[in-house]
Amino acid sequence: MKVELLEHTPNPERVIAAAAKLCYSAVGVDDIMEKMTPEKTESFIEMLSSLGHESPVEHVTFTFAIEGVSRSLLAQLTRHRIASFSVQSQRYVAKDNFEYIIPPEIEKIPEARELFIEAMENDRETYKRLNDILLKSHEQQLLAEGKDEKEAHKAAKKKANEDSRYVLSNACDTKIVMTMNVRSLYNFFRLRCCQRAQWEIRELATEMLRLVKNVSPTLFKNAGPGCVNGACTEGTMSCGKAKEMREYFRSLK
Repeated sequence: MKVELLEHTPNPERVIAAAAKLCYSAVGVDDIMEKMTPEKTESFIEMLSSLGHESPVEHVTFTFAIEGVSRSLLAQLTRHRIASFSVQSQRYVAKDNFEYIIPPEIEKIPEARELFIEAMENDRETYKRLNDILLKSHEQQLLAEGKDEKEAHKAAKKKANEDSRYVLSNACDTKIVMTMNVRSLYNFFRLRCCQRAQWEIRELATEMLRLVKNVSPTLFKNAGPGCVNGACTEGTMSCGKAKEMREYFRSLK
């Protein structure tokens, strides 16, 4: 898995503090920004956090590039609807030699790993054979309709990819660019950094949190699973490690 923070709103903590102060100020934004020292910014962000006042943090966004993750993870990720996603297309990008993600529990058992890799290699071969059959069929049809050879091949390839992808595994790799505002990130971290989250999206969420903490330590000081700021919210399904998780995420760098 590779996670990179591509871009973010400049001076994120200052922007949020100014937006929040505007709600209670008779003066304009210019005056507010002029008086917004780093110390005042940090103090105001901490006050907002203690009050649970989250609407101002929606003014700031972070954009991530994510590679080496599975389509299984993508299905979970897109359930977080207050976000923007750009995903590698399986229609326009052929997956003849797709990479795949091996779950750790399979990786550590030689017999399971061997069986998994065999299934992936078979999947690749099936995809290639199916793609070739469809490509030839579509090309013949398009040529018969009067398309020139180059145009027919290009259109046929897309159509072949479109249907061949149905045999691809959930383990098939994908690439994603994702943008979230800070409020959505708080919710994402609360749910997906939790020990009860699926291992792959938990790994992604933890790495994303590490990256944003380096940019805005005050803003994400209390971000992480629900137990970071109080009792575990998972009830009888708790992992029982709230203290360890709290220490881990508060010291995450």
